[in-house]
Amino acid sequence: MSASNMTPGEIVSELDKYIVGQNRAKRAVAVALRNRWRRQQVAEPLRHEIHPKNILMIGPTGVGKTEIARRLAKLANAPFIKIEATKFTEVGYVGRDVDTIIRDLTEYSIKQTRELEMRRVRTQAEDAAEDRILDALVPPPRGASGEPERGEDNSARQTFRKRLREGKIDDLEIEIEVAQAAPQMDVMTPPGMEEMAEQLRGMFAGLARDKKKSKKMKVREAFKLIVDEEAAKRINEEDLRTVAINNVEQNGIVFLDEIDKIAARQESGGADVSRQGVQRDLLPLVEGTTVNTRYGMVRTDHILFIASGAFHLARPSDLIPELQGRFPIRVELESLTAEDFVRILGDTDASLTKQYTALLATEDVQLEFTDEGVRRLAELAYEVNETTENIGARRLYTVMEKLLDELSFDATASSNKTVKIDAAYVNAQLAEAASSQDLARYVL
Repeated sequence: MSASNMTPGEIVSELDKYIVGQNRAKRAVAVALRNRWRRQQVAEPLRHEIHPKNILMIGPTGVGKTEIARRLAKLANAPFIKIEATKFTEVGYVGRDVDTIIRDLTEYSIKQTRELEMRRVRTQAEDAAEDRILDALVPPPRGASGEPERGEDNSARQTFRKRLREGKIDDLEIEIEVAQAAPQMDVMTPPGMEEMAEQLRGMFAGLARDKKKSKKMKVREAFKLIVDEEAAKRINEEDLRTVAINNVEQNGIVFLDEIDKIAARQESGGADVSRQGVQRDLLPLVEGTTVNTRYGMVRTDHILFIASGAFHLARPSDLIPELQGRFPIRVELESLTAEDFVRILGDTDASLTKQYTALLATEDVQLEFTDEGVRRLAELAYEVNETTENIGARRLYTVMEKLLDELSFDATASSNKTVKIDAAYVNAQLAEAASSQDLARYVL
């Protein structure tokens, strides 16, 4: 089920499988996604006047801001892009300008729409690929014009068709005509001219698209290649672009990470000029403007923007007032507790304990995490966060790597072995490093 058809409660339940706590942030994101669907049910011209309410997520590092975005990307059946605000520079400076956000989002939508269309025509493409491979194996009779005549399969073609479908001739080598691959050309352009580079690449690719060449390959490889080629023939590129651009304009989501890094701090100096320039450049995108892409003009009026930042050194009020006003929904994410760490390790889908258990099981080493072991692991991670730098749930990765370091290295020589990860094992591996603040700073 895609997020567009899910209720806010269902979206939150889906996020709960991977993210512990942070209910306010989950609710805000869920309502924003559901509002996309609600807006589509409203008749014009009122629908055009309903703009998305952008979200600003505030919270320390490692509490789930980026994870919410990552899970949202998988959940939302919509064009989605996550970018760091620090990657961009003011127009006129060396670096990427903010319009590339929309260009990248459009590229993603084109790719997403193309994949959907390829799946839709796949059955027809497979039938055509079968015929082309059979033509190479058992050429059909040719008419007066020299073109192959399609008719009922003769007994030889029927035999080969049956064997092809059963996979019995996958390793047989045949010679077929395939479209020539476009040359991979790296076009060098000055900063800010990325669009021109894309257009030049597209032009060179178009020159090679209609050229064909004979190639020898195995039936298995040829079938995959021809299916893709035949599917591409059945896709109307103009319609594909129209659908993809409309999807960006109506359902696009942009996740702006590290937005606090471009906020101007009162006590800092000259760098603020560039930061404010990026904010001013972002403002038209968030308010609604038209961006020229290689596929056509894209309006940003109804694209949802979700921004996030730790705001340790800056505050949301340090953003320029116009940009603050375009993020009316603000949610604060709480710091994680030791109890949260226990739930992250034990209750979430694809938790770290499940990941490491599955990894080492490939070497016939069975890990058994006890409840006491998981709790002690969570407590140590929390203690290290408190005594050194608080990096939130990311500390669990560091602690888990240190815990299983020797076991991972010696796993090949220790096959058919069961290792019980209890509190005593955790203490033996980690207690010394965790108790020494200097050691914890470098090791954990």
